[in-house]
Amino acid sequence: MSGRTLIRHATVVDGTETARYLADVLVAGGRIDDIAPALRPRDADPDHTVDADGLVLAPGFIDMHAHSDLALLRDTEHMAKVSQGVTTEVLGQDGLSYAPVDDATLTVLRRQIAGWNGDPGEALFTWRSVAGYLDRLDTGVAVNAAYLVPHGVLHALVCGWEDGPVTRADIAAMCRLLRAAMAEGAVGMSAGLTYTPGMYAGSEELRALCSVVGELGGFFAPHHRSYGKGALEAYAEMIELATLAGCGLHLAHACMNFEPNRGRGADLVALLDEAISAGADISLDTYPYLPGATTLAAVLPSWATSGGPDATLARLRDPGVLARVRAALEVHGSDGCHGVTADWDAIEISGVTTSTLDDTVGRTIAWLARARGMDPFDVFTDILVRDDLGTGILQHVGHEDNVRTIMRHARHTAGSDGLLVGAKPHPRAWGTFPRYLGRYCRELGLFSLEECVGHLTGRAAARIGLRDRGLVRTGHAADLVLFDPDSVADTATYDRPRAQATGIPYVWVNGDLALDDGARTSKASGRALRRHRPGDVR
Repeated sequence: MSGRTLIRHATVVDGTETARYLADVLVAGGRIDDIAPALRPRDADPDHTVDADGLVLAPGFIDMHAHSDLALLRDTEHMAKVSQGVTTEVLGQDGLSYAPVDDATLTVLRRQIAGWNGDPGEALFTWRSVAGYLDRLDTGVAVNAAYLVPHGVLHALVCGWEDGPVTRADIAAMCRLLRAAMAEGAVGMSAGLTYTPGMYAGSEELRALCSVVGELGGFFAPHHRSYGKGALEAYAEMIELATLAGCGLHLAHACMNFEPNRGRGADLVALLDEAISAGADISLDTYPYLPGATTLAAVLPSWATSGGPDATLARLRDPGVLARVRAALEVHGSDGCHGVTADWDAIEISGVTTSTLDDTVGRTIAWLARARGMDPFDVFTDILVRDDLGTGILQHVGHEDNVRTIMRHARHTAGSDGLLVGAKPHPRAWGTFPRYLGRYCRELGLFSLEECVGHLTGRAAARIGLRDRGLVRTGHAADLVLFDPDSVADTATYDRPRAQATGIPYVWVNGDLALDDGARTSKASGRALRRHRPGDVR
């Protein structure tokens, strides 16, 4: 750690959602050593002093839904998150990540989620277990990270990538893998129930696994079966599942998207409130934007992706199968597209892995079809095949009134769901947290500053079980951010998505200054945060 730092004249918003107060804060040995109305420099004996007059000192922000699984290892600066004031990320999201794996499963995973994380090559993957991955994070990363065991990978390890019967012996094997992964430090389990192979899981499988998560004091974070047609039913399924399993439920990127859900944010809030009143342990995260982001292949119907990437590509080259895929997308509504028919004007290419497709980035499928004089479905399948399923997309399917209604919920936290690869990724990867503070708190007044900081810090820390983070409190780890409440704002846009926020000059990670007057330092002081027992992640 880099010695003793005295932060003077700060307006402290401590993450508890109680009133702000003026104080000096001393950081020493990576922790908050003292908080007092006035600390004399000669008594504090600081190596470094920061004048915080007019600035707010808050706990470092916690990204409850991050896709930095490889980015943290490849980019020690990690400005996308450090510049926002993020000091902790929750990885292993949407049921697909890189631990635990075997060689065969890893090979498929690298192709399947290249659109999320890129594929840096075999040499990076020096681990196969959760313990090995967390140890790798400990070698020096920009911010702290907690890890969710990805359900889809458990399913693939035991049952493969095909849609087929799952036996009780298979479920027992998955449960053993989950227990081992949580014993190695994972904080819970994620699921991707619109992604292969998680989409093939039945209620018996999910309930058994959630029972293990609940027994071990973790939480379940599902990307559930639909955010479009049937969204409320999909939320209700997850609530019932977690309640029966005795497991904490954290609803990932909670939203009500697509045309069938216009104006129905209040319906989701009512469903959550009813369950919480009945005793359910529920929290949620959202991003403060309208478009979603995923891969182009995710739009396909589930049956078309059974068996993994090679089987999917074979189907896309078969004219008879393509006719069925077209009907699912344009007539019936693909489950991969959340039960609605594909709107080619709403699907925008955000990144490709093949340079010959660079000219498609920033264009919708419909625009490309018009420009090429082609049918939109043919453009869609052509890009999928030529890009080996690695294409990233934005889906312009959100509704502002729903976004505002859901983010005001009492159990709400923030998650960027930000993909960090591609030529034009979603701006939420660089802008989520300053956007909450600037647009939704200061400009629109949806909540007080104290409430907003609580959404981004203390509530998230409580869900994860972080014993000594998420609050400005003596003895807590010194994950801290100083920001200007009058100027903090996101500047990332859809045309210029990698743009640093304004109004966030200082960030500390484990007591080390990571952002100094808006510039990245050389420090990489983040580490893995491991579950030791229920309610104790450190």
